[in-house]
Amino acid sequence: MKKFTIGVDVGGTNIKLGIVDAAGNILSQSRLSTESFIANKQHLIEAIVSAIRELIQKNNLTKKDITGIGIGLPGLIDYKGGMVIFLPNIPGWKNVPLKRIIEKKTGIKTFIDNDVNVIALGEWNYGVGKGYENLVYMTLGTGVGGGLILNNKLYRGEGFAAGEIGHIPLNEKGPACNCGSWGCFERYVGNQTLLSNLKRIFKKDVRIPEAFELANRGDKKALAFWQQTATHIGNGLIGVVNLLNPRLIVIGGGVSNNYKFFHKTVEKIIKQRAMKVQAKMVKIIRAKLGDSAGILGAQVLVNNALRER
Repeated sequence: MKKFTIGVDVGGTNIKLGIVDAAGNILSQSRLSTESFIANKQHLIEAIVSAIRELIQKNNLTKKDITGIGIGLPGLIDYKGGMVIFLPNIPGWKNVPLKRIIEKKTGIKTFIDNDVNVIALGEWNYGVGKGYENLVYMTLGTGVGGGLILNNKLYRGEGFAAGEIGHIPLNEKGPACNCGSWGCFERYVGNQTLLSNLKRIFKKDVRIPEAFELANRGDKKALAFWQQTATHIGNGLIGVVNLLNPRLIVIGGGVSNNYKFFHKTVEKIIKQRAMKVQAKMVKIIRAKLGDSAGILGAQVLVNNALRER
């Protein structure tokens, strides 16, 4: 009998769900608007449970056909305890025993983790990271997050909080950050900073996709903007390269859509400034799984968790 997993990727805007077979094929997907339920934690949980049930029914399956549910969430997650400690961009989520709640409502084993960790698992098993023992996944978007695969295993840290690449300090006296510190990497390459920089450069509101199109047309201001952004990204990654000595750094998230305008500069800075052994070994590459990464990573999360039992 074929067995399947259900992956749930919870974002601040959308919730993506999918049924995945043992080979990593996504059989069916659905999507919810997080904003419709964001004000009420219980409503959001019920919406996720309803969407899971609908996926199972739609594909003529039963809960016996599902080995587990994997959920990635944008915040601090106690993976072992199945607890959502805190979701910074979704109000009301503090110390929520989500694993137990979902298992009780569905009757299916459930495993939860930070969303970037889950995406890193997806890219490692099914994306550009396949075959690598040591890689760093970095997402560039509203925030800057990271997932660490070290010696063929996801590294979560003692408090399940490892991978906070966005909060590596780039400046001892830089701008204040939402994390409570200042001069953080995220404050130089996060979306809000990039939009602010674009407004200053163009004297009007310019969205990031527009900056990409302008650069495609050879606009000198847009090209200079991406050069400056790439310089910050490269400098932020030097410490990661020196500390972890990864073979691969995978860049994902919305800003990675502009990869063609910054990857050469990022590579150049790392080659120039990182220590020679680490700089020579590391490869920088764009993620390839897109919206499917969280769903596929959830399958890996479930399978790994079941093997560990």
